[in-house]
Amino acid sequence: MLRPLLENDAFLADVDSAPARAGGLHIWWLGQSGFLVQWQQRHLLLDPYLSDSLTEKYANTDKPHTRMTARVVDPARLDFIDVVTSTHSHTDHLDAATMLPLRAANLAMALVIPEANRALVADRLHCPVEWPLGMESGQTVVVKGFHITGVPAAHEQLERDEQGRHKFLGYIIAGDGWTIYHSGDTVLYPGIVDILRQWPIDVALLPINGRAPARGVSGNLDGREAAELAKAIGAQVVIPCHYDMFAFNTATPDLFVETCRSLGQPFVVLQNGEGWHWGAA
Repeated sequence: MLRPLLENDAFLADVDSAPARAGGLHIWWLGQSGFLVQWQQRHLLLDPYLSDSLTEKYANTDKPHTRMTARVVDPARLDFIDVVTSTHSHTDHLDAATMLPLRAANLAMALVIPEANRALVADRLHCPVEWPLGMESGQTVVVKGFHITGVPAAHEQLERDEQGRHKFLGYIIAGDGWTIYHSGDTVLYPGIVDILRQWPIDVALLPINGRAPARGVSGNLDGREAAELAKAIGAQVVIPCHYDMFAFNTATPDLFVETCRSLGQPFVVLQNGEGWHWGAA
């Protein structure tokens, strides 16, 4: 099994030391599509998956979710979280085994979700149905200083509920002097570039595991598509994700790196548990 670059005490020490770096935005990759964002000593978790719930669920089935990389940190130790997001209801983006200890450790924590998934979220997390902040495409909320806007995501296709609300979202997150695009799970769809070019995106966080019917799960951007999308939307930096978690549904970043270099698209490839610092001294 792969080891995170930083894990447990070492990871928490790195997060704790980040405010000492003058100014800026701090981002750590937690594996899969999970990221920790720190800004002005506030903390936002994007789609964290910090358990073995899927490995346990699919053990002894024809779709084993064999973990490739060890967990970065026990979610119960993340007792400084202000906001958590879930882009959709798949367990690696909405994990009760991660969310329940997070909420217990952070009683004032906010949770941002697609409004279309509210009933499902309440059922899975055993929480009051009114607790999560529901989002729809084009809607913006300001929570704990983070400006978060929903944009459509197509996990193979754009899906809506019976009221026309998107079940899969990406999020544009903005603070003072920076903007992040976290796509959640998505493929390219008509209009995605025009939608995203409405924002001056500094950092794009994009999946690269691609799609293969033999896997039996919904697909994502592959490395070439992620690099090309980042270039098309004018991202200052793109960071790949959604790989090196499950052996049956992964890819290497080689194609992503090759395409970024050919396009002149700035990129950063992180290891699990590794941090990257934007505009910090």
